[in-house]
Amino acid sequence: MIEGTVSADSMALTSYPFGTASPGGAPERDDALVRAVIRAVEVTGAHAGSAFLLSDDGRSLILSAACGAPPSLLGGWLRIPVNSGIPVAEAYRSGRMVHLADAEETMRRFPQLSVAVPYAFGSATVPVRAGGRALGSMSVVWTPRPGGAGLSRTRRRQLHSTADRLGVTLAALGARGALGERKTPLVVPVPSAPVIRVGLFDWNLYTGTLTADDELCAIFGVPPREFDGRAATLAARIEPADLPGFRSAVRAAVEEDHVLAHCLRVRDGGDQRTVELWGRLPGTRGPRAAPHLVGAVLDSGSGLAAVAAIERLTDGFFALSPDGRVAYANHSLEDLAQVRQEELLGRCPWDVLPWLADPVYEDRFRAAVVSQRPVSFLVRRPPDAWLLFSLHPGEQGMTGWVAPMRQPVPAGTGPGTPVAEEDRPVAPSPPPAAPRLGSLYRVLQLGSALTKAVTAHEVCDAVAEQMLPAFGGQRLAIFVVEERRLRLLAQDGYPQDVLARFDGTPLHARLPATDVLTSGAPLFVESRRQLFDRYPGIPAGGSGSWVFLPLIASNRPVGTCVLGFDGARRFPDEERGALTALGGLIAQALERARLYDAEFALARGLQNALLPHRLPALPGLRVTGRYLPGTRGMDIGGDWYDVIPTGEDVALIVGDVEGHNVAAAAAMGQLRSAVRAFVTAGHQPGDVVASTNRLLLDLDPALLASCCYIRLHPRSGVARTVRAGHCPPLLRLPDGRAEVLDVPGGPLLGVAEAADYPESELRLVPGSVLALYTDGLVETRDADIGTGMDRLRVSLAHTGEERLEDLADALLRDARLSPDRADDIALLLAEYVAAPA
Repeated sequence: MIEGTVSADSMALTSYPFGTASPGGAPERDDALVRAVIRAVEVTGAHAGSAFLLSDDGRSLILSAACGAPPSLLGGWLRIPVNSGIPVAEAYRSGRMVHLADAEETMRRFPQLSVAVPYAFGSATVPVRAGGRALGSMSVVWTPRPGGAGLSRTRRRQLHSTADRLGVTLAALGARGALGERKTPLVVPVPSAPVIRVGLFDWNLYTGTLTADDELCAIFGVPPREFDGRAATLAARIEPADLPGFRSAVRAAVEEDHVLAHCLRVRDGGDQRTVELWGRLPGTRGPRAAPHLVGAVLDSGSGLAAVAAIERLTDGFFALSPDGRVAYANHSLEDLAQVRQEELLGRCPWDVLPWLADPVYEDRFRAAVVSQRPVSFLVRRPPDAWLLFSLHPGEQGMTGWVAPMRQPVPAGTGPGTPVAEEDRPVAPSPPPAAPRLGSLYRVLQLGSALTKAVTAHEVCDAVAEQMLPAFGGQRLAIFVVEERRLRLLAQDGYPQDVLARFDGTPLHARLPATDVLTSGAPLFVESRRQLFDRYPGIPAGGSGSWVFLPLIASNRPVGTCVLGFDGARRFPDEERGALTALGGLIAQALERARLYDAEFALARGLQNALLPHRLPALPGLRVTGRYLPGTRGMDIGGDWYDVIPTGEDVALIVGDVEGHNVAAAAAMGQLRSAVRAFVTAGHQPGDVVASTNRLLLDLDPALLASCCYIRLHPRSGVARTVRAGHCPPLLRLPDGRAEVLDVPGGPLLGVAEAADYPESELRLVPGSVLALYTDGLVETRDADIGTGMDRLRVSLAHTGEERLEDLADALLRDARLSPDRADDIALLLAEYVAAPA
């Protein structure tokens, strides 16, 4: 219809609507994200998809695009810490797909997610990678299928392929510096067939010629290639009875120069469809200008008839957009809800009607959107009217139905009560969850992280990892109260000298960190001007807005948590409530951790006092020992080692008392002292172990222990060994070969009073190395103790360290790197070099 050329400049202006640039500053990136989330939904058959990209600071994954689920429903999932225990972060960290077929599997593998989103849905999340580098993750959500099969292998491969293509595109953009970080997510509707057809025309009223596009020809049932360009050809498809009125309306529009709006019935075979024709006179006028109309024909199918039918019903009907805003409401809903249509349109029902303001009703809407299943519930409209609400979700939005309850409502019925089976046509909805999703998610996420934090510094690390990404902050500081003063415990993002001046501040000083402790209420500072007006001369430290949270536990001030943001920032009421709740969690965790730190210092002091501080220097023998506490718990246990010179001999011993607490350490100290006494008294090795066994039975019959005892004569190299339920020692020969010594042993100490502990004899050659150790070094979750001993034997044989101290460190290297080692470790190495005669 329009001919001509388009310049490159005009094409650039039309790349985005209204000739403006993409809000994130990277049009190619946004195009790639839009294509990816739409493609992900299409290839998996899901009803929603989303893409998360790594933030510039590497702390969090930011929602960059969403298809089928508006960001307003995602709450706390707009920014996800990379260390979170939910599928989006898990897929990013692991580089593997996280596939959850249904709600049951989600609850089993990610219980925190199920508690925050208690709806029936399946999901799959894949990493977005390029060249081995993780850039983010992509997720899709679907209604669970019968049998809980989830996505087929083909659909999983297609989802992986979609994420990989996105990763390659983003990596290329990043290499050119055209990537950037999106500040707000892109919102993309799920593609669907058009409901209304629109055809365009240009009608010359003087000649009767008409230029029409293909869609207008299709509306009138004329093949586009067969249309001869005459208005009469299309007029032949109009119901004859409508033609006189239509011609009259056209003449009036031309003569009076107004917009033509007219309804026509178009014949399509034996059927009829009503269409709307809109036209206007173009701007060119003049005596020689031929009169003509330009406009459009709208074919809404059966939409007009459907709307008319709904308006005649006495029940209320409404349509909601994907983000919960009312797009349509019939007149009956006005009477039932007692609200005018214009007040509802474009707004969420719970924001307009006070009796729908309970968060439980918004949660019902979320349940329908996420699960894509109908939801029904009862609502009480004051003073005593009960309404039945039913929500029926779809990919493009939701249809709602409201009807009055005419039978008596049972006593005790509360807000959002699911309707009984005989009173509703759909399945019951999930139980309500009053808190909003975003607040609930953040509280659960940080609460879960704090339960794993043991020490005060672990608490601070968890707060920094969770709160800064979740709220978009750049700086964090935690002060604790010690002797009526604030002491800086941890900081993240601040220069060292900025906070040093506040360390040791008295609680009576007039500063934000102290004032919130005095008042007990958090302080939200949204700009520098607000800060300087209230606290003149205070250093800003590079931030533009702040949150000061008082940390109070058991009505006692514990400290203050400070969050800093780069620029001025508004803090909505929901965010303020979430931050206030998190302050209480941090205070409780910090108080518990500080008590643990105090107990740990006491227990560790006891442990250090019981272990030998310095091993003796012996002729013909080099010895070194190591103790490694477990990584979790009190870091104290019953493992010990000792070297005891006695006359011409040397006693080497390693033992392990069961338990990882102060009682185990105390028992270990008593046994170590007893062994020293028995060895010094000249007892034979078997008698030393037997006497220690009887002593343990007298001390505590409920305790068990193991030990390996070797008495070595340095001049001859003769070693006599006794084992009591302990791991056999290892021996490395001068040629580098290592073996597990087949030494007979007796039962554990503390089992039987008359237990027998046989001795075995071995002659060492100079250059040999003996290794005595506890089971914490060789027993792991993924292998039995036999495999662990063989692994240690190989390490002893192939570790080329010449110094005994370096050899001990090398044997413990893997154990030190283990992040979750439950048992403690004792290791004693003895190198025989032969004593001079």
